[in-house]
Amino acid sequence: MTTDINKNKEKEEEEYVRQTGSLKERLGRVKTTRWWRFGIVALIYVLWTIWMGNPWLLLGLILLGDIYLTQFLPWGAWKGLKNKTLKTIMSWVDAIIYALVLVYFLFLFVGQNYQIPSSSLEKSLLTGDFLWVNKVTYGPRVPQTPLHFPLAQNTLPFFNCKSYIETPQLSYHRLKGLRNVERMDIVVFNFPAGDTVTLNCPNPDYYTSCYDYGRDAVWASKDKFGDIVYRPVDRRDNYVKRCLGLPGETLQIKGGIVYANGKAVPQPKNVQYCYYVRTDGTPIGQEMFDELGISNEDRDRGYFSATECVLPLTAAMKKTLQAKPWIAVIERLQPDASDIMRTYPVGVDYGWDHANYGPIWIPKKGAKLDLTLQNLPLYERCIRNYEGNTLEVKGNQILINGKPATSYTFKMDYYWMQGDNRDNSLDSRYWGFVPEDHIVGTPSIILISFDKDHKLFDGGIRWNRIFKMPNPDKK
Repeated sequence: MTTDINKNKEKEEEEYVRQTGSLKERLGRVKTTRWWRFGIVALIYVLWTIWMGNPWLLLGLILLGDIYLTQFLPWGAWKGLKNKTLKTIMSWVDAIIYALVLVYFLFLFVGQNYQIPSSSLEKSLLTGDFLWVNKVTYGPRVPQTPLHFPLAQNTLPFFNCKSYIETPQLSYHRLKGLRNVERMDIVVFNFPAGDTVTLNCPNPDYYTSCYDYGRDAVWASKDKFGDIVYRPVDRRDNYVKRCLGLPGETLQIKGGIVYANGKAVPQPKNVQYCYYVRTDGTPIGQEMFDELGISNEDRDRGYFSATECVLPLTAAMKKTLQAKPWIAVIERLQPDASDIMRTYPVGVDYGWDHANYGPIWIPKKGAKLDLTLQNLPLYERCIRNYEGNTLEVKGNQILINGKPATSYTFKMDYYWMQGDNRDNSLDSRYWGFVPEDHIVGTPSIILISFDKDHKLFDGGIRWNRIFKMPNPDKK
């Protein structure tokens, strides 16, 4: 007992001596191992500063030097506490803070995990897939909302409140990556139409709800729609789609086939379209859905009865069904007439639907577009919401930032994103272009996959998808 007391006193005296004295004295007492630790951390920090391109960040070396070497600030003062319970608590707090800071930087500049919430990319990606999203490929964004909890996108679980503080807001800046977004990439991005959100009714998005019910009704019906909030770019919900159109291209969809600059874009191997299916009277059972790999979400989304239904099918799934002797009809489903007014731009009649859309030009950074009252609805969100201008129309005149404008030069690149489940995907056909400052990264691997239609140990884990590449269509 006496020995333990003496050891504790010696440690306290060593700690006191180490945290007193001049700069020269403090540095002289630093152990070799701490110098090595400081050197490694400082090297990583300097390389990160060079990547960031901001020399002012080198001032952070002073803070690192104090943490590892001089300790003018009492970083480890809690280690001298005599109350064992309080000391244990503080040790946990110290470890948690360190871990959160590490996770914060890892998620911001390297990558993060992401769960597929819907079937818009089936069968390429499945609902319940957990992906590792690589941010280095396109270059990570410097956080525009730096004060946020690193493990929550915009809402803190349990507390159901914002997971971020809106001030300060930094301007958009992306660090140098390995390459630009390419066609057929699967891309994770912040939902462009998610700048304004009705918390009780996020789907459809706020702007579509305003078209369906009227803006005044949406704002007045708090019991139905809930609070209406604005979210900064990097705190908007994450979406994942496939890039089919690049900046500066003219895109058109004919019969569900996408064309870029007049050339057909290759379809993914597992692209799906909706089909009307009818049997000869034989009841449709769960066994058929399991055989085809159709989720309950997709089955319940369309029409379904004992002998007929609407299902999303790949070419292989369609072939499997056609081989069944009790299948009487399989017909490709055609777009509904109401789809015309719900495609982007919502409420404007260009005569387009999700299977026959465009032609539409995709904005490119530095490119100038001649503006007319006819094409303005296609680009007003880019000009106003994404690039921060004021825009109004007085008579036949377009005013940008209060000045008459017959053209506009874009400040960012934009992309066209669609799901592989073509008839069951809310994508660029419904909410428009994805600005470059909304791009998060690209999935590099499937970490694990859960099938919510089955119990955990009865098919609930898709073992065959673990550590698989998420995008085999990209060569």
